[in-house]
Amino acid sequence: MTRLKWVAVTLCAATLSLAACQTSRPTDRSQLASIALTDRVYADEAADWGISPRSTLLVGGYHARTPTTVPGARTISTADLLRLLTADPSVVLVDVLGGSAHPGLPQSVWLVDAGLGKSFDDPLQAKLGDRLAQLTGGDRQRPVVFYCLSAECWLSYNASLRAAALGYRSVLWYRGGIEAWKAAGLPMAPAVAGW
Repeated sequence: MTRLKWVAVTLCAATLSLAACQTSRPTDRSQLASIALTDRVYADEAADWGISPRSTLLVGGYHARTPTTVPGARTISTADLLRLLTADPSVVLVDVLGGSAHPGLPQSVWLVDAGLGKSFDDPLQAKLGDRLAQLTGGDRQRPVVFYCLSAECWLSYNASLRAAALGYRSVLWYRGGIEAWKAAGLPMAPAVAGW
């Protein structure tokens, strides 16, 4: 290992985690095409815990097992997302995990707490609507992918419901989130606040 690479790995490990700082992997979406994944399941992203889908927002208790589907959205796996990102550069990738800065998926927009709130007519719905219109250029057909930490995180579920209620017709829920992406050995990048 070169000294420069050793310093980068050491610094990254000290500030985040070694798994989040894979310096040998690309972080640009166009370079993701060089990565091949099988349709393997990562980090419980396909686990069916018998939770019924709901069309209303979950309020509180966000760190819990989720249903396998979201009304108005399509659930995608890690392999699906990788194929989508390499095939369509216009995909909007939205991280909705709460809390402090964290490693996320490359070139995603971090809309912290976009999965919170109580109803589809609250101020957060209007704020999300405005931001999604900016990110998609007002194109409600444009694919928008929501993710958070894992299949045990309701924030991306709620954000997917919110986008569907706003009239977006290509809402995709990446249920496995950050944990599945990391489990697949895919590159991470610092979360960039998007509000």
